[in-house]
Amino acid sequence: MRITVFAVGRMKSGPERELADRYLDRLRKTGVPLGLEFTSVIEIAESRASQAELRKQEESAKVLEALDQGGVLILLDERGKTMPSEAFAASVARFRDDGKRQLLVAIGGPDGHDASLRDRADVVLALGAMTWPHQIVRILVAEQLYRATTILAGHPYHRI
Repeated sequence: MRITVFAVGRMKSGPERELADRYLDRLRKTGVPLGLEFTSVIEIAESRASQAELRKQEESAKVLEALDQGGVLILLDERGKTMPSEAFAASVARFRDDGKRQLLVAIGGPDGHDASLRDRADVVLALGAMTWPHQIVRILVAEQLYRATTILAGHPYHRI
């Protein structure tokens, strides 16, 4: 299963990008033996539409363009559910084992995601009750994807 991270907004060079890239490189190396191939981060610029609803619609349309037919969409949203890392890893494994060929994790822009995209999502996930800066969300997503592979591989990185 190919894994793609989709992000509204571009991440600048610096320590946050380096840390996210470090986890994504680890994901790239640990995922392959598990049938999980990290392919890329797709970054798009925030919409310049004058109204929030239009911005969300435009950005959500681009998410759908990046999602293969039958692909799995995990949407990060403050209204989503929280889950332990083990449950997240189990979800990734279940999608892989069900023969899904793509997993796309979508990080929205400042206005969030359009309601229609939330309705389409296979999983709507929150990273807790707090609001996080875009750069930190990117790091958290990269780390949790890497952690999922270590959990599935029985690697000691994830300890309880």
